Amino acid sequence: MQTFTLRKPEVRTPHGLVAAQNRYAAEAGAAVLANGGNAMDAAVVTALVLSVVEPWLSGIGGGGFLLHADGATGTVHTLDFNVMSPQNLDPADYPLAGAKTGNWFDWPSVEGDRNIAGYGSICVPGAVAGFAEALSRFGTLSWCDALQPAIEHAERGLEVDWFTSLSLAVEAAALAKYPATAEIFLDNGRAPRASEREAMHYRPMPNKAKLLKRLATAGARDFYEGETAQLLVKDLRAGGSRIEAADLAAYRTHWRDPLVSEYRNLEVNAIPGLSGGPTFLDACGRLAAYDLSSATSMADAALAYATVIRDAYEKRLTTMGHAATPEAGCTSHLSVVDSSGTMVSLTNTLLSRFGSKVVLPGAGILMNNGVMWFDPRPQQPNSIKGGVRPLANMCPLIVKRDGRPALAIGAAGGRTIFPTVLQILSYMVDRGLSLEDAFHAPRVDASTPTIRINAKADPAVAATVGTRYPVEIVEDTLYPVNFAVPSAVMRAGSENVGMAHPTSPWAAVAIGSAADDD
Repeated sequence: MQTFTLRKPEVRTPHGLVAAQNRYAAEAGAAVLANGGNAMDAAVVTALVLSVVEPWLSGIGGGGFLLHADGATGTVHTLDFNVMSPQNLDPADYPLAGAKTGNWFDWPSVEGDRNIAGYGSICVPGAVAGFAEALSRFGTLSWCDALQPAIEHAERGLEVDWFTSLSLAVEAAALAKYPATAEIFLDNGRAPRASEREAMHYRPMPNKAKLLKRLATAGARDFYEGETAQLLVKDLRAGGSRIEAADLAAYRTHWRDPLVSEYRNLEVNAIPGLSGGPTFLDACGRLAAYDLSSATSMADAALAYATVIRDAYEKRLTTMGHAATPEAGCTSHLSVVDSSGTMVSLTNTLLSRFGSKVVLPGAGILMNNGVMWFDPRPQQPNSIKGGVRPLANMCPLIVKRDGRPALAIGAAGGRTIFPTVLQILSYMVDRGLSLEDAFHAPRVDASTPTIRINAKADPAVAATVGTRYPVEIVEDTLYPVNFAVPSAVMRAGSENVGMAHPTSPWAAVAIGSAADDD
């Protein structure tokens, strides 16, 4: 059991804020605010830098979603830039290895885990198109300028401290299977040792830097239709991927109106379609039937959270997917608010830690394992299919009060994302907790058959939840992540408030200086 207590304070300022899972990325975004950029400028720069300084969670080889809320009008727009399966993806390439039944919590495995790692797990990335499209519509920076901080970090390289060394060691055996991946991240098949304070060392990414420079000059569409696309297809086809030039050329992002619902006295704006948004709002509707005020014990509140999350997940995993809608584990989330109150909530993912584990040899970028998001069983709403988007767990949100953006929040952590965000919102709205206290309050996770209970929770929580469901008491550790990794910013009058994940040594909130008020 832990014998220490971690506490990370919220940040308050009249200036803009960037909350992210890595302080270098947050600082890069905050510098944009300080130089007169807006929330979208900062969000895109932060996301691009994250792809270099925290490559095991997100990157330009993946996809995601974002919401933008105008601070003056309150208008919210959403952008879907999630991954898409190649048109010629063949479900027969993913034969089931175990029982064919499974259930809504436990899909059967695929022979050789070919849907989880390797070239066969890769889907068409949407991040480059998404970042460029968002910047074009709502930003003020040029695409070339937005790429410069990421290029500088790629040329310098990934900083190898104890946390980086741990992150690499966890997946070292899987990374070693792919030569280009091992060359960047490993030393003779093993994770590099952490740097000493006096002798910090880095692992440069020259091919990725070269690719980013090409995109800065040629434009984002070069990733999908130009010289960069040719390089990507050459690498992908050589490794056995079914992604072809036509798949990249056909990729498009989608702007949509937000999915909107009320929770108590707030308006919750979520991503529609194949995201965590519909399930989150379904859970909010269920949760509204409960009294979750401070007069209710945390044990009874936890049982309510577990119940609505389980019920919402059952509906999600049995009814949602490309075949059930009119629309054809590891993640990075960032939240930004500028001094005008405009907010961006953005989630970008490679899916699993290090995605497919494949760094493309020529392109130098780590690729997603989007096929993992499809149900490997045939004739399901979300079964493996070519030319469609998978059902994603990402759940970025913007919450409005009195018609104006009040909170931008989201998290990393696969199926644990929406349960985490739901409880943080309820802690604040129902129980009156501050953003800081809501982030530190113990949570439950009901995204698996056994309800996981934070070891720091009152013993009555496990006892009460255990009257209805099997429970497991677990620590809120740095690894494995049991309760997701949230990041949020909030507007309180003319002041902005930011909070980053307390457990992570790298998660941070960075402040844009007074220059962002100009």
